[in-house]
Amino acid sequence: MQGYVALSREIPFKDLGGGVQRRVLSYNEEMMSVEVAFETGAVGAAHTHPHTQCSYVLSGRFSYCIEDESVILCPGDSIVVPSGLPHGTTCLEKGVLLDIFTPMRKDFL
Repeated sequence: MQGYVALSREIPFKDLGGGVQRRVLSYNEEMMSVEVAFETGAVGAAHTHPHTQCSYVLSGRFSYCIEDESVILCPGDSIVVPSGLPHGTTCLEKGVLLDIFTPMRKDFL
């Protein structure tokens, strides 16, 4: 059942540097859930990818930018990033995002 069940207590975070850590949770070919933990001031640099992404704020505060528009996201807020649009985030207050990708991100495995 690899990929289908995610017991967070058994999945370590991968240090991406710059105050950002990621752990892949459950996934299949169509969808993937990923936790991304940020220290205050950490940046998820602007980038693009062919996946549709939904980010949900579990904790903290984030300045999230899609193309040229920015918004402040707080716990309980979410945002959808369509495929191919440039986006990035800056962590304003230490926190965690839950990112859902469709299709799954093979590059994260």
